[in-house]
Amino acid sequence: MASAIAAASRSRRITAPNPWVGCAIVGDGELLAVGATAGGPGSAHAERVALDALPHVDRARGATLYTTLEPCDHHGRTPPCVDAIIDAGIGRVVVAIEDPDPRVAGKGLARLRAAGIDVACGVRAAEVGRQLAPYLKHRRTGRASCVVKTANSIDGLVAAADGSSRWITGRDARADVHSLRADVQAVVVGVGTAIADRPRLTVRELPPGDDAPLGPQPLRVVLDAHGRVDADGPLFDLSLAPTLVVTTDQADAAAVESWHKAGAEVSVVETASASTGRGVDLCAVLELLGRRGVLTALVEGGPELHGALLQSRLVDRLVIYMGNTMLGVHGIPALAHDGPSTMDDARRWRLDDVRRFDNDVRLDYVPIDDANTSDRRVDGDGR
Repeated sequence: MASAIAAASRSRRITAPNPWVGCAIVGDGELLAVGATAGGPGSAHAERVALDALPHVDRARGATLYTTLEPCDHHGRTPPCVDAIIDAGIGRVVVAIEDPDPRVAGKGLARLRAAGIDVACGVRAAEVGRQLAPYLKHRRTGRASCVVKTANSIDGLVAAADGSSRWITGRDARADVHSLRADVQAVVVGVGTAIADRPRLTVRELPPGDDAPLGPQPLRVVLDAHGRVDADGPLFDLSLAPTLVVTTDQADAAAVESWHKAGAEVSVVETASASTGRGVDLCAVLELLGRRGVLTALVEGGPELHGALLQSRLVDRLVIYMGNTMLGVHGIPALAHDGPSTMDDARRWRLDDVRRFDNDVRLDYVPIDDANTSDRRVDGDGR
């Protein structure tokens, strides 16, 4: 299963909206073949890749097949994987986790058992569940998994009093951000960040050692409820990457027309609050991206958008790059959200990963509870 997990990791950037799955086949105590999902929809699934990699087709007979996700038993753009497993004469199948996709959801395991194959499920399930967390979130809720990324000072600020922020972190930490972007299908910013920073939001220079195959550039998503952002600059240079502006019916008509003329796609969602008319509905944004096949949306700013997502419990992972500087009480906080009135009510997060880059550090947190599945409508930095 370790070999299967490692193979899956190599395919993590090229399979969306399908899961990145790894498979290993063992016979007579020998690792015979390893495979991973070959690409997006229509590409060979991991089980078929591994079976095709066997030195001889007869080696599959009686062998054990390890796979990180339940094999499919339905016809999509490819035939069912269970058919290939059964036809190959595999004697035992070991699965890490069941597939929550309603087209699968235990049917693959049942079919294998009905064919007389010994099936075990749950081997290294926690590890694979972590690896496939965005896919599992997408299939269970229909929404893109939400990763909030911020780069802040030791004292939790993203900019000095005058708004300057370059650079809080060093070169190595900034290079790691490009790896983070490469792993997602959409990068999201609020209108304030789009106007102030005029970012590119593209994958450019990956750090040394990151050699996982790259997929297409992530979709750049700008949240702008009222039409404040001008249709120029890097975000509207579609030779770099595609751009989607998510707005509301309150947006200025001239601004919407300019976005269209620049070649950007425009989608209209509900406002977060009918009474105040402030911001786009952030849950609706994640649902919109989910319908487009986005498994992971990386939210890179600004503080109000981050805070609104946290306040609404829509954040599935919080990635903090902490630089080796302090900016003081007049700087801009990284996460602008209402905190609890007492420590007893403070929300707790689990530290999932720590990485060091010279004098900087990356901290990955995930919610301890499951309350982040809330569907509450909230205001955001898309005003």
